[in-house]
Amino acid sequence: MSNLFSEIVVRDRKIKNRIVMPPMVRYSYAGNEGQVTEKNIQHYEARARGGVGLIIIEAACVNKNGRLDPTQLGLWSDSQIAGFSRISQACHRYDAKVLVQIHHAGLNVHPAVSGILVAPSDFQGKARAGEVTARALTLSEIRDLQDEYIAAAVRAQKAGLDGIEIHGAHGYLISQFLSPIVNQRKDLYGGSLVKRCRFVTEIIAGIREAVGPDFIIGCRLGSNEPDLKSGIEIAQRIEKAGVDLLHISAGFGLPEESDLKESPHVPGDFHYDWIVYGGTEIKRHVHIPVIVVSGIKTPEQASYLVEHDLTDFTAIGRGLLIDPEWANKARQNQAVIACIQCQSCQYQEPEGICPQTLI
Repeated sequence: MSNLFSEIVVRDRKIKNRIVMPPMVRYSYAGNEGQVTEKNIQHYEARARGGVGLIIIEAACVNKNGRLDPTQLGLWSDSQIAGFSRISQACHRYDAKVLVQIHHAGLNVHPAVSGILVAPSDFQGKARAGEVTARALTLSEIRDLQDEYIAAAVRAQKAGLDGIEIHGAHGYLISQFLSPIVNQRKDLYGGSLVKRCRFVTEIIAGIREAVGPDFIIGCRLGSNEPDLKSGIEIAQRIEKAGVDLLHISAGFGLPEESDLKESPHVPGDFHYDWIVYGGTEIKRHVHIPVIVVSGIKTPEQASYLVEHDLTDFTAIGRGLLIDPEWANKARQNQAVIACIQCQSCQYQEPEGICPQTLI
């Protein structure tokens, strides 16, 4: 496990190991005003105490009308800074570095949040809430949204966090801009891959100018936007724009009738899923640290990826929900409580009891 527990430096911040707690929304913890609660603080503090090197706080919306759920955390107001400061202080006590993911759901905004959906271009089709209709953003609205991402990053810095992660995956707003399936614009923000990247690359530039040189800017991307070849090129352009860290997951995807394959083809001797494989392939084509995620359950699985230079960080999601001491146990060669993929957690049931914790 020595490689898994080796230090790494990102933007002059020393991270004590290669274990990441990825952003996982805890539905019902926050209230209707997106405020951090005691439950949020205790949730992250427990994983920091448990030995995680890098914690990425769940998606915090940059605009009240862009939330994926009415109880999503927010960074659209200065009044929300104090709560994130408490998370930062709690985690820093255990030498964990902390980012917050900043986010807007676009056409996946929860219907209880707003009845008016927006997207890069007019859209009618399947989304998380089922069949939806969204209208195209105007140029003025695009610039306002970019300013809101930048303002959210500044609030994160004021809260004492070590950086932010821009959510550019999972079919949310930035993923929608990157996706040729959704983005049918004919102006500077649509068409070619370079233009589809413009929305987020301008946000990155604006954040860096606002926060200065000592703040981590990460970005979560899909390796399939819409395919691995495009995913690699997008990652390279995001790197060139100035991010410090890439977190590779899944993108908007493709409709079932598409001739293109939604997920990268995984070689037979690769013992992880296509999302992890996409992340390892992107790592080969960029020069900044990469986080891989998806189905990594055991310390042995995590350690192998780092030891063989397939990634720089491994994100442990459900494993850390089940066992906050996952990292400490891995370092001490103790057995962790393993996820059995029963789907009981699914994040929507924060008060539910994982059957593995009853063993």
